[in-house]
Amino acid sequence: MSKMKILFVASEAAPFIKTGGLADVAAALPKYLKRQGAEVKLVLPLYSLIDRDKYHIRKMYDGSCVKMGNCEEWYSVYYAETPCHYDAYFIEFHKYFDRYGVYDDKNSHEEYQDNAYRYAFFCRAALQLTQDMGFQPDVVHVHDWQTALIPYYLKKDGNPFFANTKSVLTIHNLPYQGIYNSDVVNYAKIDWNDFNMYAFENYGRVNLLKGGIRFADKITTVSPHYAEEIMTPLGGAGLHWLLQERKDDVSGILNGIDLDLWNPLTDPNIAYPYDVKSFKEGKAKNKKALRDHFGLEHNDMPVFSMCVRLSEQKGIRMFTECIEGVLRNMQAQFLIMGDGEVWAQAYLGNLQNYYPGKISVNRFNGPLEHLVDAGSDFTLIPSIYEPCGLKQMYSQLYGTLPVVRSTGGLADTVQNYDESNGTGTGFKFYDIAAGALYNTIGWANSTYYDRPEHIDSMVRTAMNQDFSWGRSAKKYYSLYQQLKG
Repeated sequence: MSKMKILFVASEAAPFIKTGGLADVAAALPKYLKRQGAEVKLVLPLYSLIDRDKYHIRKMYDGSCVKMGNCEEWYSVYYAETPCHYDAYFIEFHKYFDRYGVYDDKNSHEEYQDNAYRYAFFCRAALQLTQDMGFQPDVVHVHDWQTALIPYYLKKDGNPFFANTKSVLTIHNLPYQGIYNSDVVNYAKIDWNDFNMYAFENYGRVNLLKGGIRFADKITTVSPHYAEEIMTPLGGAGLHWLLQERKDDVSGILNGIDLDLWNPLTDPNIAYPYDVKSFKEGKAKNKKALRDHFGLEHNDMPVFSMCVRLSEQKGIRMFTECIEGVLRNMQAQFLIMGDGEVWAQAYLGNLQNYYPGKISVNRFNGPLEHLVDAGSDFTLIPSIYEPCGLKQMYSQLYGTLPVVRSTGGLADTVQNYDESNGTGTGFKFYDIAAGALYNTIGWANSTYYDRPEHIDSMVRTAMNQDFSWGRSAKKYYSLYQQLKG
C-alpha cells in the first residue's frame, strides 16, 4: 500500500513563525503523522520575520506563477527541512509578506487591510506549488480562515491533478472568521454565484471561514467539547446553523503536546529535573529558583501562576476584579507572565508596588514558561471560552494543578477535584463571574494547606496523563483514511 500523502497548509508553524497555538499544532502534528507512516509536506508564507539563516531556508526556484481571478502573480519558492525531518516549503512574495508583522502591524497593532488578498494568493500559490512539485496529496489539511479557501478551490477549480484529493479544515478559534470587503471576490477567484448566505456572503462582506466550512470534506475542532459548543448559538459565533448542517462531518480531536519539548525529566529550561517519582523534591527546588528569578518571598505559601494572553477571552477582566481581594485575604503568591491588553498590564504591574514579594508581573518569555510550570503549585486559566488550550496540559505534566473555567478543551482535559476521596487533576468553576474565580482560588488554596495529601495524589494523577500528539495523530490519520476510502 502506498504512503498516505498529506499536504499541510498553514499561516504559521513553529519554530519558523509563531503568534499562537496554531503554530504549535502545524509543527507537531505533521511530525507525529510522519511517525504514523504518512508522507507530509508543509507550506507556509515566507514572512520577512522568518530567520532564513537560522533555519537554513534556501531558494528552490524563481519565476513561479499563479493565476488569480483577475491577474497573474509571480513568486519564488524556498525550502527547508524542519527539525522534525519533514519538508517545509515557503512562498516568497514581497508584496504581501515583506512586512513587520504577520496579520497586523507590530507597532500599531492594526490589522493589515489587504489580509483577504494576502491569504487568497497564498492559498492558490500553495496548490500551484504542490502541482509544480508533482506531489499529489490524498488530503490537504488547512487551518482557520487564512487557508479556508483551499477546500473551495479543490471543489470548484476542476483541476484533474486534485481529482482524488480531499480536504480537512481545522477550526482553532471560531470567532476569527476572516470577514472582509467583497472587493476581494474577483481577485480570489470566488464565483459570484457562491457569494451567498449559504457560502461566502456575510451581511454583504466575504467570510472566508464560512466558505471553508461549506466546502471542506471534513471539519475538525481542537477538542471534543468545543465541537459541541460551536453547534450552539452561544458558542457558534453566528455560524452555528451552518455547523449544524455539517454536523455529520464535524469532529473534535484534542490537540496534543510535544513530549520532546515538554518533559520535566529532560527539560533544559528548568532548574532541576524530576518525574512523578521525585516530584516533591524536584518541584521544591524549581519553586526556589522561580522565586529567586521573579523576586517572590521565600515562605510556605503556594504559588499561583498565570501564563496567558492578557485578553478578554482568557478571563483577564474576571481576574483583575478579584485579585486584590485574594491578595488581601489569602496566604498565596501570584506570578503573572503574559502580554496583551494595555490596561491589564498597567493595572497588574501596579499591584507589585502594593504587594511586594507577593505578586510578580512579567512579559511573556517562552523558555521561562517551562520554569514557571515546574515551580508553581497552581496555574490559573479562567477563560471565557477555550477551543482547546495547551497550558493546562503542560502544567499537569509538570505537576502544577490547573484552576480553570470549565469550557472547551479545559472541560475535556481537567478532572475536577473530589474532596471526598482526593481524586482529580484540578479545580473547576462554571460561572463567568469574578466571585466564582475568587472562590475557586480559595478552594485550591485551602486544599493546599488543609489536605496536602490530596494535593500530592492529584499531582501524581496529573503527571501520569497522556496528552501526547501520538494519540491525537492516530485519530487524524484515521480520519484521513476515511476520506481516502
